[in-house]
Amino acid sequence: MEDRVRFALEKLLNVAHRDTGQSRRVANFLLAWWNAEVHGGFDLTDLSDLDPEICEDMITVFTYIAREETLSYPDAYKPEIVEIIRRWRPHVEID
Repeated sequence: MEDRVRFALEKLLNVAHRDTGQSRRVANFLLAWWNAEVHGGFDLTDLSDLDPEICEDMITVFTYIAREETLSYPDAYKPEIVEIIRRWRPHVEID
């Protein structure tokens, strides 16, 4: 993963850890990447409720995902995703 993608992902993770409407939308985006079947998808209309800088970070991550031959989530960030799942999807069992 390129540094610019890693930086954008880390900024999004930081936003998703907060307790705001934007945080919920960012969490939805990240969790859709993690496992959309379990955590739900991402509603593109939510982009209109996000700051432009957050949208740019999402575009960076989305472009990275789209260009990868194999869709996978970077394992190094699993602990942070687990915390986001606990915050935003408390009803979901974590494997």
